[in-house]
Amino acid sequence: MPALLLAACGGSEEKVTNLTSNSEATVTSITSEKRDNYSPFVGDDYPQDVYFGDLHLHTSFSVDAGLVGCKLGPEDAYRFASGEEVVTSTGLKAKLNRPLDFLMVSDHGTNLGIPPMLWEADPDLLANEIGKKWYDLVQEGKGKEGVYLPWLQTTMKGIDQIKSEKIMRNAWTREMDAAEKYNQPGVFTAIIGYEWTSMPGGNNLHRVVVFKDGKEKVNNILPFTAFDSQDPEDLWKYMSNYEQKYGGSVLAIPHNGNMSDGLMFSVERMNGEPIDAEYATNRMKWEPLYEVTQIKGDGETHPKLSTTDEFADYGTWDINPFKGPAENTKRYETEYARTALQIGLQQKQKIGVNPFKFGMIGSTDAHTGLTGWQENNYMGKFPSSEPSAERYEEVLIPSPLDKKYDIMTWMEVAGGLTAVWAKENTREALFDAMQQKETYATTGTRLRVRFFAGWEYTKQDATRSDFAKNAYANGVPMGSDLTDGNGKSPNFLIQAMKDPDGANLDRVQVIKGWVDANGERQERIYDVAVSDGRVIDKTGRCKTSVGSTVNVKEATYDNSIGSTSMTTYWSDPDFDAALDAVYYVRVLEIPTPTWLAYDANFYKLSMPKEYPMTHQERAYTSPIWYAPK
Repeated sequence: MPALLLAACGGSEEKVTNLTSNSEATVTSITSEKRDNYSPFVGDDYPQDVYFGDLHLHTSFSVDAGLVGCKLGPEDAYRFASGEEVVTSTGLKAKLNRPLDFLMVSDHGTNLGIPPMLWEADPDLLANEIGKKWYDLVQEGKGKEGVYLPWLQTTMKGIDQIKSEKIMRNAWTREMDAAEKYNQPGVFTAIIGYEWTSMPGGNNLHRVVVFKDGKEKVNNILPFTAFDSQDPEDLWKYMSNYEQKYGGSVLAIPHNGNMSDGLMFSVERMNGEPIDAEYATNRMKWEPLYEVTQIKGDGETHPKLSTTDEFADYGTWDINPFKGPAENTKRYETEYARTALQIGLQQKQKIGVNPFKFGMIGSTDAHTGLTGWQENNYMGKFPSSEPSAERYEEVLIPSPLDKKYDIMTWMEVAGGLTAVWAKENTREALFDAMQQKETYATTGTRLRVRFFAGWEYTKQDATRSDFAKNAYANGVPMGSDLTDGNGKSPNFLIQAMKDPDGANLDRVQVIKGWVDANGERQERIYDVAVSDGRVIDKTGRCKTSVGSTVNVKEATYDNSIGSTSMTTYWSDPDFDAALDAVYYVRVLEIPTPTWLAYDANFYKLSMPKEYPMTHQERAYTSPIWYAPK
């Protein structure tokens, strides 16, 4: 099986080609180039490494983690992410198979740090009337039903029962101190941040707030929370004030659009007015990224939106437990990333600025202090869903409307990761790359993906030994704009490599969105590289499945199918230079067992047939946007 594969698909039938036969021509083209310095690397200034981490993790400092059983705090989270063995909240020993490169503990800003203060009998909290009441309830063993559940109802209404800046300052200092303690530039990056948890009417408009800076700057402020405002425009004002007043840098990342009741990518402000150019400009300045996949479902697309996409139904959560099922697909259109990217193009035509020009990341949103798992090492979203023979039957999120709308633990996706192409593993370099959107999301796998666009790439560029250097020099990477093509069709270079400890690759796809001459949203999927000698037909699709090696009963698979890497050149065969377009890459692995299959094998369980026992893990790159000259 070739290690490196090429499928140069321009709308006609193509076969995957072994690249090793082109090596001589590649060397000739590189060595014949003229340069002033003998060393070919003088002046190189592009990211050569990709770093994997999580920007969305909760610990005991979050009320909805600490008061439902999470005992691990920020320091435990950083130790686990950096490769140490820890004991979980339910007493299990846990360790990652390899460390993450970075982590941001993003505890909820709303009543930050209250659970450990209750356990510690913090004097400032006990001097607070509500704080003392909560302490007494916790001492009586009623932390969940007596404190957490009532707290959740008032918090969703934006009501702060504690109202203490001193208590907030105490907790925020401890969060920052933990990040400072475990931050090791070049080795492991601990990022300071928190979650702004807006839930108007029970709809999820959450954002994680990411600071570039260390404690010396961030210490000047306290988290802006949903108690201050549930309107993201007010959050942006807070962020602007931080940058202007203290010289820092900050961005926010929205998540969980699939539980927003269509509000995440609405074309209306929270006050009901239509969004305008100012709104769009501010949103993209402060929110350059979107969390497209996590435990609470995958948010790339929905099978009812992308009806011809056979891979669309991945980690799909159809029900909002606070709202029930969608009455029609209209809600989905402004909940999922693929349609949002297309709506952004429509809005650009209408108001002059694209409000949804975001890059992609993945995260866990775990509330256990644990992150970075694989399917066979899945530690769950809450302590109640840490490994046990019963966890798959547990209610994850109870619905206040009807039990049939409960979200069950078996529905959990085992979390995602953020991949960042950065010049070094530091707060500054990672943040700069995130601002530039040179990021991609994975569903937990650590496969490597590069994605470039340009006007002058050739098929031979996919075979160059200096692939990345040439691609940067003659085009733009993921997250960028492509303009001024003088009517030419854009060329793309894509390189995907399997997770060294994971599954082989099935295929690489380019997903294109555009707005046609009538102003209607359109999308199309192109298979641009496939494994095992399969054929891509004249429609740009490979209709032959990669197959499966999964033994569900034993929870095993092997890499006898698929490819270890794929590199390809592709040119859009349907390009119209007059129309705005957006392109991103989706890379699919071969089928592997889910965490449910591993649980069934380990605990000797018989689970219902409708539970997903296999899946195809994947990566979604940040897009590249084309705009007419």
